[in-house]
Amino acid sequence: MAQNNHTETGSTRHPKADARHDATMRRTLRREAPSTIGLLADAQDFAAMRRYRTFAFDDHTVYLQQVEGLLRALAAQGMHTTVALFDPEDYAEFCAEAGLDADAGASRSRFTAEIAAAGATVAYTGQHLSDLIPVLVSRAVRQATWEYATLLLADLGTCADCGQDIGRAAFDRASHLLMRLLEAAGPGTHHLVCSTPTDDDQLLAVLHTHRDPAGPARLDSSEGTEFATVLAVAIALESRGGVVLRTSAPDTPDRVHGWRLAHGALAPLTAGEVFNAYCTDADTGEPVSPESGVEYCAGFDIGADPAEPHH
Repeated sequence: MAQNNHTETGSTRHPKADARHDATMRRTLRREAPSTIGLLADAQDFAAMRRYRTFAFDDHTVYLQQVEGLLRALAAQGMHTTVALFDPEDYAEFCAEAGLDADAGASRSRFTAEIAAAGATVAYTGQHLSDLIPVLVSRAVRQATWEYATLLLADLGTCADCGQDIGRAAFDRASHLLMRLLEAAGPGTHHLVCSTPTDDDQLLAVLHTHRDPAGPARLDSSEGTEFATVLAVAIALESRGGVVLRTSAPDTPDRVHGWRLAHGALAPLTAGEVFNAYCTDADTGEPVSPESGVEYCAGFDIGADPAEPHH
């Protein structure tokens, strides 16, 4: 039978020793409990939070300095800490829907836990906040893009003729095209961009991969899913989707190839079309100087199976 540290007449340890032991155990547990900080990275978002009486800061620069100090202190204690982007508008909606008092620290903490669960976070590993923020913003944009594209595909419903889920069929087709493109691209470090317009926005997905001469391409599964989802939107909506591939390899110039989406397939662009697309400002339409050490090449045949008839 297991024994404890007490006899029938009381504890064998002094109460102060018990208290110190309990405090030590709590500190041990605290170090093993992950922390998440909701960050107001933008000055405008910071200003929006100042309307809450319980929000203690009035200077964004000082706020960022204090956040960085907190991150360093938590890291010094051996704690794993992630940072999530705190959006005041989403926070207000969250509190209204959950019936929470928005002017309360507990509500801000609960909202931070909710956005961290969505996955758009960056782990703090000692990097400067100025380096962490761009990565965090990029990750949040990627998350929002993927969620929006997923909703677009889900809303398409089923084909009236065959009953097939249109969004699922488009995603399967996009995944097939992506795998064939990575296979045909060969060895090297590859940077792919897929863009397509929608009624509300211009969707953009980025994918980084590397392939050794003797093996398959290695890619992040979440990036691959996001890329295939945006490409699937272009396929399902038959919009003006396009893909650009930039390949880097030792001792050779970077090569840029491009394709347009046509009838569920990636149709190669000419070298001139790739040059014009890469060397034109997307916002102004003005020419942009080509990069030195970069070759602008025609797209190549990726050997994909023909697309099934569009539903």
